[in-house]
Amino acid sequence: MAQCVQSVQELIPDSFVPCVAALCSDEAERLTRLNHLSFAELLKPFSRLTSEVHMRDPNNQLHIIKNLKIAVSNIITQPPQPGAIRKLLNDVVSGSQPAEGLVANVITAGDYDLNISATTPWFESYRETFLQSMPASDHEFLNHYLACMLVASSNEVEPMEQFSKLSQEQHRIQHNNDYSYPKWFIPNTLKYYVLLHDVSAGDEQRAESIYEEMKQKYGTQGCYLLKINSRTSNRASDEQIPDPWSQYLQKSSIQNQESYEDGPCTITSNKNSDSNLLSLDGLDNEVKVDGLPNNFRAHPLQLDQSSDPSNSIDGPDHVKSASSLHETKKANTGIIHGACLTLTDHDRIRQFIQEFTFRGLLPHIEKTIRQLNDQLISRKGLSRSLFSATKKWFSGSKVPEKSINELKNTSGLLYPPEAPELQIRKMADLCFLVQHYDLAYSCYHTAKKDFLNDQAMLYAAGALEMAAVSAFLQPGAPRPYPAHYMDTAIQTYRDICKNMVLAERCVLLSAEILKSQSKYSEAAALLIRLTSEDSDLRSALLLEQAAHCFINMKSPMVRKYAFHMILAGHRFSKAGQKKHALRCYCQAMQVYKGKGWSLAEDHINFTIGRQSYTLRQLDNAVSAFRHILINESKQSAVQQGAFLREYLYVYKNVSQLSPDGPLPQLPLPYINSSATRVFFGHDRRPADGEKQAATHVSLDQEYDSESSQQWRELEEQVVAVVNKGIIPSSFYPTQYCLNSYSDNSRFPLAVVEEPITVEVAFRNPLKVPLLLTDLSLLWKFQPKDFSGKDNEEVKELITGEPEMIGTEVISEFLINSEESKVARLKLFPHHIGELHILGVVYNLGTIQGSMTVDGIGALPGCHTGKHSLSMSVRGRQDLEIQGPRLNNTKEEKTSIKYGPDRRLDPIITEEMPLLEVFFIHFPTGLLCGEIRKAYVEFVNVSKCPLTALKVVSKRPEFFTFGGNTAVLTPLSPSASENCSAYKTVVTDSTSVCTALISSASSVDFGIGIGSQPEVIPVPLPDTVLLPGASVQLPMWLRGPDEEGVHEINFLFYYESVKKQPKIRHRILRHTAVICTSRSLNVRATVCRSNSLEDEEGRGGNMLVFVDVENTNTSEAGVKEFHIVQVSSSSKHWKLQNSVNLTENKEAKLASREKGKFCFKAVRCKEKEAAVQSSERYTFADIIFGNEQIISSASPCADFFYRSLSSELKKPQAQLSLHTEKHSIEDAVRLIQKCSEVDLNIIILWKAYVVEDSKQLILEGQHHVILRTIGKEAFSYPQKQELPEMELLKFFRPENTAVSSRPSVDQLSNLIKTSLHYPESFNHPFHQKSLCLVPVTLLLSNCSKADVDVIVDLRHKTTSPEALEIHGSFTWLGQTQYKLQLKSQEIHSLQLKACFVHTGVYNLGTPRVFAKLSDQVTVFETSQQNSMPALIIINNM
Repeated sequence: MAQCVQSVQELIPDSFVPCVAALCSDEAERLTRLNHLSFAELLKPFSRLTSEVHMRDPNNQLHIIKNLKIAVSNIITQPPQPGAIRKLLNDVVSGSQPAEGLVANVITAGDYDLNISATTPWFESYRETFLQSMPASDHEFLNHYLACMLVASSNEVEPMEQFSKLSQEQHRIQHNNDYSYPKWFIPNTLKYYVLLHDVSAGDEQRAESIYEEMKQKYGTQGCYLLKINSRTSNRASDEQIPDPWSQYLQKSSIQNQESYEDGPCTITSNKNSDSNLLSLDGLDNEVKVDGLPNNFRAHPLQLDQSSDPSNSIDGPDHVKSASSLHETKKANTGIIHGACLTLTDHDRIRQFIQEFTFRGLLPHIEKTIRQLNDQLISRKGLSRSLFSATKKWFSGSKVPEKSINELKNTSGLLYPPEAPELQIRKMADLCFLVQHYDLAYSCYHTAKKDFLNDQAMLYAAGALEMAAVSAFLQPGAPRPYPAHYMDTAIQTYRDICKNMVLAERCVLLSAEILKSQSKYSEAAALLIRLTSEDSDLRSALLLEQAAHCFINMKSPMVRKYAFHMILAGHRFSKAGQKKHALRCYCQAMQVYKGKGWSLAEDHINFTIGRQSYTLRQLDNAVSAFRHILINESKQSAVQQGAFLREYLYVYKNVSQLSPDGPLPQLPLPYINSSATRVFFGHDRRPADGEKQAATHVSLDQEYDSESSQQWRELEEQVVAVVNKGIIPSSFYPTQYCLNSYSDNSRFPLAVVEEPITVEVAFRNPLKVPLLLTDLSLLWKFQPKDFSGKDNEEVKELITGEPEMIGTEVISEFLINSEESKVARLKLFPHHIGELHILGVVYNLGTIQGSMTVDGIGALPGCHTGKHSLSMSVRGRQDLEIQGPRLNNTKEEKTSIKYGPDRRLDPIITEEMPLLEVFFIHFPTGLLCGEIRKAYVEFVNVSKCPLTALKVVSKRPEFFTFGGNTAVLTPLSPSASENCSAYKTVVTDSTSVCTALISSASSVDFGIGIGSQPEVIPVPLPDTVLLPGASVQLPMWLRGPDEEGVHEINFLFYYESVKKQPKIRHRILRHTAVICTSRSLNVRATVCRSNSLEDEEGRGGNMLVFVDVENTNTSEAGVKEFHIVQVSSSSKHWKLQNSVNLTENKEAKLASREKGKFCFKAVRCKEKEAAVQSSERYTFADIIFGNEQIISSASPCADFFYRSLSSELKKPQAQLSLHTEKHSIEDAVRLIQKCSEVDLNIIILWKAYVVEDSKQLILEGQHHVILRTIGKEAFSYPQKQELPEMELLKFFRPENTAVSSRPSVDQLSNLIKTSLHYPESFNHPFHQKSLCLVPVTLLLSNCSKADVDVIVDLRHKTTSPEALEIHGSFTWLGQTQYKLQLKSQEIHSLQLKACFVHTGVYNLGTPRVFAKLSDQVTVFETSQQNSMPALIIINNM
């Protein structure tokens, strides 16, 4: 149990004190009423004696009584009604609350630290009031009247006569059978006559004379003159007199009206409703009952007859109107008690009580004890004193005298008042009242046996109870406390007598005694045993005390404490004690909190919320309900729905209290702040027929770090080109969408009049759907001028002005149970400045049709059905995003620091142009190498002109806008046959198989020296796009050479005509997805032609072999490919004609067919090659149809140049030698150049496709870049085969110097040889046996250096095979020639061959060795042998 102010040794004597009645005349009552007090109330504060008193026991031993207190009360002839007592107790408890700011004890038990109030003043007040208001009963005499004070005033006309009347009145009340109440201890009650004298108004002489007369008549021991009212109450008090009455009246009156705000109905009678106090003694109704004077009438605890007797405390709660309470409070506080009394009067009253007790009461009690003792002894005929009585005197079965009415009831016998057993009980009670506990114990013990023998259970229980208490209180503790006596008494009262009031008294006393002996466990069990359904208030208080027992044990039982606190809280709630209920739940919550007992926590929080709401502690209610909702609730959907509705209801009431206050923070739904995404700009327009808007950036795209890195690189590339190759230090990549992966360390820039979209990620943790209405963003804005002019005055922050920032509102946003869902909210900035997005604001509600919960009724006002459905509250949630953890400096690594995240704080800048790009007829599927013409539309949708439009892509070979000059760019396709995308010219069929020559410069196509081919300026007319203007430009596309799906990124870059300080440029992104399917594979080789004739000039010519294979598996419905034209492009070479002599003029290839072409290539004329510096290429077209495609115009040349530039970017083995190793001498370079050729072949084709029973013609081109003589080149990229794994070899390199020798391959191409001879030679062998044939050997120097040449005519081998091959011919004349050939010189040697037989001979036997003239180190290298030179020798 909780700690008490009084010890049990003080509590019990104070609870059982001698009772004295008071009967006053009207005039005497009037005198005391001047002090707003009745006579009994006047004496209350002085009723405890200040000194020890002595009396003699029946054995004439002196007995000392300490701290004796007497109880004086007005006579009341009606017993108190149980309902009224319950009402009083209820008010006492509700009136006693824990003091504000009281520091609670902190109890540490295990891992719990609990704040617990150590004392429970409400329980002590309850116990005191309960013990005082117990009605007198017949089986015990402790609260029967021992004496009666008869009070009259000295102002009366005939005071003595008044005393006689009062005396008769008392006699009538005690002895007349009409009055069963009050109870009197013995028939001859002590009468004590008191004369009240008003000092300020009365006649003192007269008072003294009357007092003398009284002494004559009643004896000096039986009367008293009490002088009061030494001053008049209306006089302003000079000194402040203390008011000792208020604390007593507070307890005894139905006081402290605050309690009615939350307590049950006040059961005040109508007559009393206007009075300020309804006292225990009830001296407010000036009504005579049965002709009695006003001093006794209905008991103050009497229920008003008009009220329903069932309307007890545990009945329904009625709340008294606040206004009437307020008045009652005011009335109470204004009253001053004892206003006419001085401190001298206080002493007089104190003296009066002393006199009354010493002279009147104690002698009377002493005499009565003696009489009872004698009576008992005489009746029994036993020895003189009970002290010497032995066991047998009182034992043995007793036969009741015949005079006893043998009335039986449930508790056994009922004794008549004069029964000897009752005399023993009376004597015991008297001894107990005067603290003579030894004698009291003996008597109780004796009486107990008699009662048990008679089966008088009610009497026996009373005797057992008091025997146990007496045994405990005996000085020196001769025997242990007989707890079993109490247990038996409680059981008897409760089960046999059905008297819960007496049982409760037993429990309260016994629990205190056990507590004083630290037997907390037994005390708790006892308290819990008496909780029952008949009284919620009692059960609540006892459960609370039991809980305190558990926590006060040597090893505190924390969970038991909490559990019983919850039970107590529940019973307090049922008893209408809302504040106490709330307190109990809150104290228990400390134990259950955070231990994972979520259902228990939910229940407690729910109850705390309910009770707080009832007590109008709305903030507490809100926070309790909030806890239920934000914990991961394990409740059912129905229960969660109920919790949510209650929460909304309470919240609504809170917000109604302060409608203009700040919006409350709502707990639902959860917001994942870090997942918030911010998007700057308009939403993408959907595709419109053949028009497809650029994909750009949108919130629907998933974040991909790889692609964002690619976009960043593209932007850096274009910015570098614009800024002459340098990226400015202020450059920062444009971010249109900010999320948790982007760099949010700086304030993002938004453009005025362009929307800002914030995507907020909501999650609904509940199993019931949530409906958010009127959902919008909450922001604050600071208008500023960034133009550089320092205007100091910064306008105030604005949070709701639509002319500054327009806010989009989502009218309804439904989140289903346990669903995560994102909302996209827009802001429209209309002014430049700094914007801060703070959070979201919305109405939280549930959808209609959520059902009501079993067992939990809705809150008042909530259960009306329509109310709960439309219930919603307005509130906000803040978006607070934690930045990234900093990890750069040592300090940051050792501590936990986070950087800023500024994605919600954009700076609104001045207007910028805004570009939209649309693609028209843009294909999704192409054949590899297919050319398709589409259109791009550029629209400026802003109010500013834009300029410097460029596009950058990692795949520039995929598209082109045409050449820089209009001449080179063909008109729209309809100008030619079949709507070709090429620029074509119709040719006559005569010029077939010879090349048509044209030339073009790569600069015209944006591929210049040192330029970035990836950055392509868009040819806008006038280079400016005005506001609202749109431009359509043609765009040619070429399918990539590899089959599969290609993602091609375009980044459009543009600037404002007017330079902006904050944003230099803007970008627009587009990702095109193209699926390519296989078409043709082209492979080509070039080799030297042997023939040196019909050369125009020197330098020789080449043969180009081209293999074309149709690899299409007709998945795209391709029937066949036609090779329509083969063109060459080179700075030095050109195709001259076709060597294909087949009949197949049309060059058709069906699926999986292969075609072979052979072309002759010659060097360009000097004048053609002269303008190399200007990057001019010569284009030669060989046509297989009747239309020439001008290969030097767009788009053919564009794609050729683009493929060329992308090819140049690849590392070439030969090139690397040129560029990297500067140590190689020029001569070596010259040697290498001999085997090089820069000839590029363009194959132009048409494909015939059948699609939906229509025939389409597709066209395209493939490129083959020939670099090296004799080496095969391909149109499609070759897969690199990984080398097989080899064993590691460990060796020491012998020569560390890298030899800079050219390869044998390169050296063998220095000299080109050619034999000129007749194909057949007729010789008359019969005339001349030796046949001599002249043969010319032409040697051509391919390099640009002098070369030493050795020609060796000797046959190398003597093996028979070689003889067979060569036949038997010999060269005549010199067998070895040494020559020096100048740069590109052609030298002819005249040789003679000698034959002896007819036959076919191979003349290709001369071996040629060459080396550079000025190089000693380089050995002669055998030159490549030409093809077999066969000669036929015929006989004539």
